[in-house]
Amino acid sequence: MHLKDKVALVTGAAQGIGNACAQALLEKGCKVGLVDQNAEAGKESKDNFDKQFDTQRTIFIPCDVSDEGQLKDAFKKVFEHFGRLDIVVNNAGINNENNWEITVQVNLISVIRGTYIGLEYMKTENGGNGGAIVNVSSIAGLVPAPYQPVYCASKHGVIGFTRSIAGASKEKNYGVRINTICPGYVNTPILQTIEKEENMGQYLEFKENLQALMKFYGLLPPPLIAEGLIKILEDDTLNGEVMKITKGQGIHFHEYSPLPTPSDKQ
Repeated sequence: MHLKDKVALVTGAAQGIGNACAQALLEKGCKVGLVDQNAEAGKESKDNFDKQFDTQRTIFIPCDVSDEGQLKDAFKKVFEHFGRLDIVVNNAGINNENNWEITVQVNLISVIRGTYIGLEYMKTENGGNGGAIVNVSSIAGLVPAPYQPVYCASKHGVIGFTRSIAGASKEKNYGVRINTICPGYVNTPILQTIEKEENMGQYLEFKENLQALMKFYGLLPPPLIAEGLIKILEDDTLNGEVMKITKGQGIHFHEYSPLPTPSDKQ
């Protein structure tokens, strides 16, 4: 995909990974709908982008992605403002083992909903231009995450959903590629709060263990995740892929054994 003049919607765009992704997309010539629950940080982010790029290339929309109505309205506003939608980055996420229901709601359900809403705007059978959806998961979506079991479950769900809906999109000729990115520990505002009691809940006693894990694996800079996003978007051969980004190996892909199909038995 050539990114110049494409329109992207990025959730959780005010800070961290989402903000870095929006920056990278703008640098490639995209127009970006910035979607985030934090209105103050979102407006500040919009102002920062306005200093670097044409003010008409971004729009900020305050939105709680766990609210179906707000999320649908955010997509509608981006589409109406720019006249099209080509890229969706479902990035918004939280890490809260204490209020684990909202963790599932934000990390998994909103990703599923954001994918389906995006497809309604983008798939060719609806008159869309096709495009790409990237769902942000985590390395915790591939391996156990001690002291973060619900976060881990939500991120496993993102990978399973993304790989499956990518296959459905291909079979139904939607013209939309769907992939996922699994970063390790990323140096973001969210990461800096996961050790708090209100987030760790019953696992607070393992706070030092979690700190030791982060120190052992190291922290990734958000722009590296954005670099992975651009690689996925620009490579039209990628669909249903799981990109891993770690301190030790950088950007690489998770390998799965090919799934058997009915034709294999013929």
